Amino acid sequence: MSKEMLEAFATLEKTKGIKQDVIVDAIKAALVAAYKKNYNQAQNVEVDFDERKGNFKVMAVKTVVDEVQDDRLEVSLKDALAINRAYEVGDEIRFEVTPKNFGRIAAQTAKQVIMQRLREAERNHIIDEYSQYEDELVTGTVERRDNRFVYVKIGNVEAVMPHHDQMPNEVYNPQDQIRVLVTHVGSDSKGAQITVSRTAPDMVKRLFEQEVPEIYDGTVEIVSIAREAGDRTKMAVKSNDPNIDPVGTCVGQKGARVQNVVNELGGENIDIVKYEEDPSDFIANALNPAEVIAVQFGDDEDEKSALVIVPDYQLSLAIGKKGQNVRLAARLTGYKIDIRPESEVEFVDEKSSDSDSEDAAATNESQDVATIEETTSSDDTEAADANDAENAEDNTEE
Repeated sequence: MSKEMLEAFATLEKTKGIKQDVIVDAIKAALVAAYKKNYNQAQNVEVDFDERKGNFKVMAVKTVVDEVQDDRLEVSLKDALAINRAYEVGDEIRFEVTPKNFGRIAAQTAKQVIMQRLREAERNHIIDEYSQYEDELVTGTVERRDNRFVYVKIGNVEAVMPHHDQMPNEVYNPQDQIRVLVTHVGSDSKGAQITVSRTAPDMVKRLFEQEVPEIYDGTVEIVSIAREAGDRTKMAVKSNDPNIDPVGTCVGQKGARVQNVVNELGGENIDIVKYEEDPSDFIANALNPAEVIAVQFGDDEDEKSALVIVPDYQLSLAIGKKGQNVRLAARLTGYKIDIRPESEVEFVDEKSSDSDSEDAAATNESQDVATIEETTSSDDTEAADANDAENAEDNTEE
């Protein structure tokens, strides 16, 4: 070891971000492992490092005893006093046992341990540095691609973008600058791994946070997002200020804000709808641009389902191409949505039914009154006829 080793430590710290102390500890562990393997003396071995000269020394720690049982671990009081008159029984003395030549096997063992510790240190450094960027937008450079991943350089590390996180309408070429969402920072058997995405719904959320100050400061809140990346996204928003329109705020003047997000996502359509506390109103908004006549909910509270009635001419618009509109609306609201045309549904208007019942009751009542009147009239007629007959008889007798 020499000053060149110290220079190498400084280079590793600068390029890999690994502190010199970590590297020194790795080499110490490597030398101890090599010494254990090749010299069968393990329990009391330590390694010292001379930071000025860049040298390592292997030291054997022995305990001072009256009678030596194991000379690898113990030293007699007599020998200890010969070294220094201050030693007593129980003290520990360090003896240098650095072999003149560790040999090829020892060097190889030391190298393996050092490399392993360096990989671990680098992995931990990457995780510590980039875990703060998880769920955040970053800008990276495409390096290469294969059948599984697109490799994106972010700072000094290489992140991977799996196939399902790649936009179907985009082609990634080397040296392309792209914005990605960091979805995972972790490690595997090969070291630290950072996963990024361009299809995650949160990417739309982060883009709007950058474009719309009201979202960033919390005045306007994104409640939920349903996305089919590269094609269409529905986003529900609400305002915490009654004087601010959440949809108009996100759209921006002449659609400038939403258009910037659309351009970043390669022309992906974005529907911004207003969130409502009333589920029926929220579902109706989520099915925009289709017109909704009524929303009816099922009796089963555990299964959130809704029957949506639309005009016949709006049925295909409500369902969308290949069912996309209703599918995204269901994800956005959390309800299972069944759409039916108006012509197939019989409406029962409670108010109309009540008024009809009242009219019917009134009609029946009037009919009853009429019947009573008719009966009364017929009785009076019969009585009058009887009187006329009696009068006629009296006249005849006279």
